Amino acid sequence: MNPKPKTAAARQARLDRILNHLDTLYPNVECALIHRNAWELLVATILSAQCTDVRVNMVTPGLFAKYPTIEDLAHANLEELGQDVRSTGFYNNKSKNIQGAARVILRDFGGEVPRNMDELLTVPGAARKTANVVLGSGFGIASGVVVDTHMVRLARRLDLTKEMDPVKIERDLVKIIPQDRWIAFSHQMIHHGRSLCPARKPKCHECPISPDCYATDKAE
Repeated sequence: MNPKPKTAAARQARLDRILNHLDTLYPNVECALIHRNAWELLVATILSAQCTDVRVNMVTPGLFAKYPTIEDLAHANLEELGQDVRSTGFYNNKSKNIQGAARVILRDFGGEVPRNMDELLTVPGAARKTANVVLGSGFGIASGVVVDTHMVRLARRLDLTKEMDPVKIERDLVKIIPQDRWIAFSHQMIHHGRSLCPARKPKCHECPISPDCYATDKAE
């Protein structure tokens, strides 16, 4: 294991090694949610809360075939819409957020998903994590870092933050990660959390980042 860095230069060198390993492991990483446009990505991200991307990707093709436009979802029968997304969990809240998002986007933004954080945060179901996903993967706009459960776990394990609150974690990460890497870094950390660094039984012996990781729950 590499010694813990004690100077700014050593901390930067360690961060560079971590980022280089992520680039090697996940060189062309993309959003795991299947989508054809920013609206579909917004809906898929709303559905992904407390749900796997695999399950969401099973639901959205049929959902968008049934409701191909924002107008269709804005005027859908809410109870029926809830049943359409039932398998993603928390379907009552999710259906309300999807319909609310459709109505707000039609009313306030001319039917176009807004392209900045402040406007997106006025859309039902779009907190910072969702907004960062949509701006990054939908429009290629590096507005911040996506902080989901994987990012919370890995950022803390890798000592990139000591915070637990997602907003504070994002604030710490954007200070040290170059902005031109925010989008890719978000995807890479999420993929790493799924493949090598899950919450239980992390595969530390397979992980090239392990020498620079000082997590207290490392696998022997």
